[in-house]
Amino acid sequence: MGRVVHFEITAEDMPRARKFYSIFGWNIGDSGMDGMEYLLARTGTSPMGIDGAIMPKNYNRQPAIIWISVDSLPEMMEQVKEAGGEILGEPQNVPGIGDTVYCKDTEGNVLGLIEALPRNG
Repeated sequence: MGRVVHFEITAEDMPRARKFYSIFGWNIGDSGMDGMEYLLARTGTSPMGIDGAIMPKNYNRQPAIIWISVDSLPEMMEQVKEAGGEILGEPQNVPGIGDTVYCKDTEGNVLGLIEALPRNG
């Protein structure tokens, strides 16, 4: 099922955004992705809610991006194209997370697709 599993908030000033979103008690830290300023935002431990990230606006101008979990990234990329959407760029591997790609829906909205690695425990 295509469940929303992640969000991204874009920022003009990464330290300023990190400071602001910390007021919510989020644990904001580096992602470990080489050469990319991308901060992971752990929003809590309760069963309700999702985690996300803060990234520079120069990477993507859309104010917020939702991420949808998929069983097979290659298959979903084909389905996106068949449904009139567009794949943006090449798939990327996020260490310890899974394989990802951005796409655009038929209305021009950017979405993220992720084939997540299995979780231990």
